[in-house]
Formats: sequence, structure tokens, C-alpha cells
Amino acid sequence: MDKRPVGVFDSGLGGLTVVKKLAELLPGEDIIYLGDTGRVPYGPRSRDTIIKYAHQDAKFLTDFDIKAMVIACNTVCSVAFTALENEYEIPVYEVVGAPAKAAAEYSQTGRIGVIGTVATIKSGAYEAALKKVNPDLSVFSVACPLFVPLVEEGWIDKDDEVAMAAAKRYLSILKDSDVDTLILGCTHYPLLYDVLSKIMGPDVRLVDSGSQTAKYVAENLDKRDMLSEKKIGGNIRYFVTDSITGFTGSASRFLGSDVQGLVEQITLE
Repeated sequence: MDKRPVGVFDSGLGGLTVVKKLAELLPGEDIIYLGDTGRVPYGPRSRDTIIKYAHQDAKFLTDFDIKAMVIACNTVCSVAFTALENEYEIPVYEVVGAPAKAAAEYSQTGRIGVIGTVATIKSGAYEAALKKVNPDLSVFSVACPLFVPLVEEGWIDKDDEVAMAAAKRYLSILKDSDVDTLILGCTHYPLLYDVLSKIMGPDVRLVDSGSQTAKYVAENLDKRDMLSEKKIGGNIRYFVTDSITGFTGSASRFLGSDVQGLVEQITLE
């Protein structure tokens, strides 16, 4: 048993997809969440800048004596995961392997789409993970750089003209490629689930990278005998690097619970 908290970080509020699922699966666990909202998005930035930000995010979380760290940012996982894993002795989890494995199992045709930030798609991380599961899979990847800003602005409704227009433009190649499974390769993207589902249609299964990762983390911590002895009553603390007000409203809507008073603004540099 280990009563220390689990640390989770992302470039913005997308990592709340991991936090929400972790809290459902492990209601007794304390969680520390860091959203680097002052520097979101990470996707268009240089490799060196992403690595720099990742080390700052991780250092902030480890100062809380966390027992495990979840990198809830596909961009960071694609660029800096190995560096962070080698730096810390605690378990460090990424958000690529679990959804790739799930997508490979779900697909009936072997034709899988991947959407993500520019950095994630450029890294080829998902294609490598999918091919590791099944070398015969056909993978079609598309960078969708506007999706993170849309989510951060709250423009996520399936009736939102801007969100729908962007999604139609980005996803057209995947529809033409006749994929039957689509990996949402950024933890922000599940907040656009209704938009993406409407564009892709009912025959395409959407794989939420955040939810799949949370399931794996919960199972792995249990296997390591690192869960808290508490079964309920876990506390979640939220830290952001920009406005508390904007984050609080979006987080409360997404999580389905009021986070007012639970969010603190901090500085990483």
C-alpha cells in the first residue's frame, strides 16, 4: 500500500480526461493535477522547448512526493517520455501504448486512423506502437493543430460551426481512407467527441487515449501493490499556470463537479 498521491500533467485541461477516469476507477486515491495553461498548446513548439517544459512540469509534481506520474500529454509522451522515465525512480506512464493496443484489438479491418498535434504525428509514436502490436495494420495519421485551441476556448459542441468546419477539413482524408477505428491521440480531443463522432459516423469506433491510459494506470498500480488503503475519499488538487477562472469553469463542466476553490495558480519559470 502507498498513500502518496498520483501526479498528472498536461499542457492544458485535456489531461482531465485521465483525472476523471482515474477518480472513477480509484476513488480513494489522492491526485495532483498540473495544467500548463499559460503555455498551451505544446504541439507546435520545437522539440527542445517541449522537453524543457516537460522537465519543469515533472519537477513541480515530484515536489509533492508523488508515487507515480502520468504524462497526460501526447506531445510530451512522443518527444520526452524516455528522458522523464530515466530521470525518476517512480513509475512514469505515457498515453500512447494503452490506446494503441485497444485500437488494434477493436479494429475489424486493420485500417486505423490517428489524429494528434503536429509534434505527436511527426514523431510517428502511434504508428510505431500500433505496428508493434500488429505489423499488418494500415495506419493513417493526420495532424489537427486547431483542435486544442478549440477545446481550450470551449468550442466543442457538435452544433458549433467552427468546430464542425475544422473537423470536416481534418478528417476528410480519414473518411476517404475508410478507417474503422480512430485514435484520439491527444487528451484534449475527447472533449470534441460529439463533433468527431458526427463527422466519422456510427461505424467508426473512437478510442479515447486518456480513458484507456487511466485504465492501464489503475491496473498497473494495483499490480505493484501501490494503491492507497482508502477505498473512497480521495482528494484532487488542481494547479494551473494561467487564469484560474477560465480553467475552473471549463473543468467543472467537463468533470461534472464544481472545482471552485480547488484550483491554484502557480509559476513554473
